[in-house]
Amino acid sequence: MSIDNQKTVILIGAKGNMGQAALSGLGKHKVITASRSGEVCDYKVDITSEESLRKLYEDVGHFDAVVNTVGYCEYAEFTEMTEEQWNNTIQSKMIGQINIVRVGQEYIADNGSFSLITGILNIKPIPYAIADATTSGAIDTFVKCVAFEMPRGIRINSINPTVLEEAWDVYGEMMPGFHPVPGFLVGKAFERSVDGFITGQVLVVDAY
Repeated sequence: MSIDNQKTVILIGAKGNMGQAALSGLGKHKVITASRSGEVCDYKVDITSEESLRKLYEDVGHFDAVVNTVGYCEYAEFTEMTEEQWNNTIQSKMIGQINIVRVGQEYIADNGSFSLITGILNIKPIPYAIADATTSGAIDTFVKCVAFEMPRGIRINSINPTVLEEAWDVYGEMMPGFHPVPGFLVGKAFERSVDGFITGQVLVVDAY
C-alpha cells in the first residue's frame, strides 16, 4: 500500500447494480474487476469453483482487499423449494463466499480485508425468499465468528443492504412496505469495510 493509502481491490460482480454501488465507495483505490462472464471486466471468475478463484488470485498477484457483490439465489415458497434449488443457492451465496475467503486468505496481503454481501431479508423476511434469507444469515454469522480466526491481521465484514433504488423496478413489487436506498449509500458501507479498521461486523444499510 502506498503512502496515499491507495489499495489494490478485487471487486467481484462489478457489472451489476450492487457492484456499481460498491465501486462508488472505492474511488480512491486501484480496482480490479471480475465477474462470472468476464464481460467488461478485467478477469473472469466463478466463485463456486476453487480452481477459478485460485486462478484469479494468482493472475492478479498482489492485492489488499476483496469485495464481493454476487451470490445467486433461488426464490420459491418453502414448501415447493427443491433440493436442487437449495443447493444452487447454498453453493453460490454461502459456500462461494466462504471460498472467496478460505482460498483468498492464502493470497491476500497482510492486514488485508474481505467484504462479503448478504441482504436485509434475513432481518426482514418476505415470501419466496427463504433461501436468500437463510444464506444471508449464514454469511453474517460466518463473518462474526471467522474474524477471530483470520491470520496476519486480515479483516472481514459483511454488507447487509436493503433493496437498491437502482433495482427497485425489479424487486419493488415483491417487497411491499420496504423503502429502497441509493447505491452510493451502500457504497459508503463498502468504503467503511475496506478503509476502516473494523472486523467481524455486519454493516446494515436500511432506510429505517
